[in-house]
Amino acid sequence: MALRSSNSLAAALMAAIALALPATAHAQAYQCRAPQVSSVPKVTPDGPRRQSAITGYTLALSWSPEFCRTRSETRSQAVQCGGDNGSFGLIVHGLWPEGDRSSPQWCEAKNALTPADVRGSMCLMPSDRLVARQWAKHGSCMVKRPANYLKVIRVLYGGLRLPDYDRIAREDGLTAGRIRSAFADANPGWPESAIGIELNQRGWLEELRLCYSKRFRPVPCPAGRRGAKDGTRATIWRGL
Repeated sequence: MALRSSNSLAAALMAAIALALPATAHAQAYQCRAPQVSSVPKVTPDGPRRQSAITGYTLALSWSPEFCRTRSETRSQAVQCGGDNGSFGLIVHGLWPEGDRSSPQWCEAKNALTPADVRGSMCLMPSDRLVARQWAKHGSCMVKRPANYLKVIRVLYGGLRLPDYDRIAREDGLTAGRIRSAFADANPGWPESAIGIELNQRGWLEELRLCYSKRFRPVPCPAGRRGAKDGTRATIWRGL
């Protein structure tokens, strides 16, 4: 069954806070103005309900300039891509519980996400539908209350130092390994083996996937989450 007891949550929060660095994330020179949120989007499950023991977690960070490359005029992505609420670099795609054979998903949520919960996360996850979906699909299998799921995300993200990928994008011969090592160099204690790099079919950076233990400590990513090999050529879109 899903691990959602108050004791498990308290232990997870304490571990996450212990991992966090005293400084806030840097080299992320982007501004955000959270929009007003009056309602929570309805989310329809796209797969079966699975409740299983949690063995670890993945924090997925999407590279927003690449995502927004073809979505600047898309109304449903206006907060993230329209420019009126700010511009973004690495944003949180989600925090996902992992299992040995299959990952928990779409668990029964007894507490509803509120507009205030959504608005409080919009500078990390700049889409109300994204926040709603990540809670419904993943957070509901971790904790009882949406606010606690979103709090863990804020603590984890706030403890990271984000490399200046705008600058790194200009380097000649850029590879997935360089993207990975830049993150590890900026975050002492993070081995490169705990950092997954997702490139799209054209070789552009889409996402970093950070692998955690049950106690929110960096651990080597399984093969399926490691992503591109170090020597793979890569490109980073800077939003120009």
